[in-house]
Amino acid sequence: MGGSIRVERNGPVATVVIDNPAKRNAMDQAMWIAMGDALLALQEEPQVRCLVLRGAGTEAFGSGADIDEFEKLRATKAQAIAFGKHGHRAMHAVRDCPIPTVAAIRGVCVGGGLELAIGCDIRLASDDAKFGVPIARLGGVLAYPELEGLVRVAGPQVALELLLEGRVIGAAEARAKGVVSRVVPASEFDGELERTVARITAGAPLSARWHKKFVRRLQEARALTASELEEGYACFDTEDFTEGWRSFQAKRPPVFKGR
Repeated sequence: MGGSIRVERNGPVATVVIDNPAKRNAMDQAMWIAMGDALLALQEEPQVRCLVLRGAGTEAFGSGADIDEFEKLRATKAQAIAFGKHGHRAMHAVRDCPIPTVAAIRGVCVGGGLELAIGCDIRLASDDAKFGVPIARLGGVLAYPELEGLVRVAGPQVALELLLEGRVIGAAEARAKGVVSRVVPASEFDGELERTVARITAGAPLSARWHKKFVRRLQEARALTASELEEGYACFDTEDFTEGWRSFQAKRPPVFKGR
């Protein structure tokens, strides 16, 4: 039996689970396809306000591609190109998701697992998590779509250090190098994840989408257009903005509807 990709729901929160603990949540081709399908489908659901990505159990977030498939599906350049398209689709779905995303990282997070996690907005790790891209030990390389996220988030020097040495690093070092956003003791991990998600979903969903769009746009070198600058004030015409300031005055929690 192979692994699977599960979607769990709790109100406005959708959790996508990499479920293959017997192989440290390694992903075969069918799982990469299912991951892309799940992420793209969830983006179309307006009621989803936070998307959590995690591995089943506590031993691993994900250990990347299932090596048992290499002989059959990745033995040649042509096969690797075909296989890679499924992984790139899933990675881009995480990176480009308009909904806030959180990678909940316990245990091993290496190879393709790290490539998925790095695409999330927030990477919350337990203090016993481990990170790396030891692909050189297999004689392989990260293709451009697989490498983009690590370079963008942690920078070229960290990317080369991890790739050239093939070293697996601990959570504290990963935090210092910018690979993860925050590290918490393993005993406190579930509580901090719950609080993180609660803080995200307490905010206006349109605000979150705009902020993600604006931050991404500011990473581009080209100048902002007049219409883009004007969009920075579009929130003032939304029902959620009115609800926000009225609830603040009334000293009550806001009820945002994404309108």
